[in-house]
Amino acid sequence: MAATLELPPKNENGDEGYGRFSTGILPSHVLKRLLEQGREILAEEPFLPGQIQPASLDLRLGPVAYRVRASFLPGPAATVADKLKTVFMHEVDLSDGAVLEAGCVYIVPLLERAEFSARISGGANPKSSTGRIDVFTRLITDYAPSFDRVAAGYHGPLYAEICPQTFPVLVRKGSRLNQLRIRSGSPGFTDTALRRLHEATPLVFVDGEGGEPNIDGGLALSIDLRGDADAGKRIGFRAKKHTGLIDVDRVGALDPADYWEPIEANPRGDMVLDPDEFYILVSREKVAIPPDHAAEMVPFNPLVGEFRVHYAGFFDPGFGYAAGQPPSARGVLEVRSREVPFILDHGQVIGRLVFERLTDPPPEGYGEGLGSNYQRQGLKLSKHFRSP
Repeated sequence: MAATLELPPKNENGDEGYGRFSTGILPSHVLKRLLEQGREILAEEPFLPGQIQPASLDLRLGPVAYRVRASFLPGPAATVADKLKTVFMHEVDLSDGAVLEAGCVYIVPLLERAEFSARISGGANPKSSTGRIDVFTRLITDYAPSFDRVAAGYHGPLYAEICPQTFPVLVRKGSRLNQLRIRSGSPGFTDTALRRLHEATPLVFVDGEGGEPNIDGGLALSIDLRGDADAGKRIGFRAKKHTGLIDVDRVGALDPADYWEPIEANPRGDMVLDPDEFYILVSREKVAIPPDHAAEMVPFNPLVGEFRVHYAGFFDPGFGYAAGQPPSARGVLEVRSREVPFILDHGQVIGRLVFERLTDPPPEGYGEGLGSNYQRQGLKLSKHFRSP
C-alpha cells in the first residue's frame, strides 16, 4: 500500500469529505484511505491492492465453509451463527482449496468485517466472473432481513452464501467471489437526472440505429439474437451438464468446448429458453458508464417473463467509456429460465440499469491499468476460459 493519506476536511454540513459530494458510492481512492486508517471495513489479514476496484471492494473467503441444508436469512432477531446451528450439515476446510459441488449451499465467513458508521451502508453483487460460471452467491450479515445489503451503522461479520448451479468449483481461502460497494448517505437518482446524464455523456448506442434511449425506472437494455459483424451468427452459449470443475482463481486455463455449446442465430431472431438451462447472451446496446457514476441491473421483473437475467449486476465507473467516443461495451447477460420454456425475441427488453453517483471520480476507471477482463467486450465468457 502507498503512504497513508488524510481524508479531506469536513464540508460545510459537517459531513466527512469523501470528494465533491457528501453522498454517493465511495470511489477507490477514498476506500484505500479508509482501509489504511482501519475505518469502516476491517480484515483478519492485510488487504491486498488488487482488492480495490474503481467503486467497490472485493471480498475474500475465509478458511472454512459450512455445508447447509438450505439457504436462509437470519432476520432481525438472530445472527448468522445462530441460524447455522439449525441447518448445518458439515464443515469444509478451504485452507488448501476444496470443491464446492453444484446444487449444494454453503456459508463461508469472509476475511472482512464491517464497522460502519451511522451514515455508511453497503450493497453487494457477485463479481462478473462469478456470475458467468453460474455460481449464485449472496452476502449475509447478522440480523439481516435481506441479502446483499449491509445496513447503515452495522458492526459485525460478513458471510457469503455460495451455491454453484451448473459447474462444480474449486475455491480456497482468499478467493474473491463477490464485491461490496460502500455508500455514504442515501442519494437519489431520478429518470430526469438519467436523461440529463445521457445528454451530457451518451450511455447507450446501437450500431446503425438512432432514437432516444428507453428510460423508465432506469435505462432499458434489450437482447441481441441476430449477431453482429464482430460475433458473426453466434449469439450466445448454453452451459453443458456433467462437466469438469472450474478453479475460480485460474485465468484462461479452460477450453470453452468442454463446458459450453455455442448458440447460433436463426432467421426469426428468437430463441427458446429451456427450463433449468444456463445461458450467456449479450445486450443489443453498447453501454458506457461515466467515470463519476456506477450502475446496477435491477432485479428481475416477473411481469416481463419467467426468467432471471444477470446475477452479477454491477457496472463499474468507466465500463465501456472513452472520452469523446461512443459507448463500446455490451452487457453480457447470465440468463436462466424458470419453470417453463420461454421465447425471447431480438430486441426484447430484458433488464434496466439503475445509475448512482459516486462521491468523487476514481483515479482510474474500469479498464485503465487495472487488469479488467471485460472492457470493450462483446459476447464473452468468463475469464476462466480461453477465447473460443
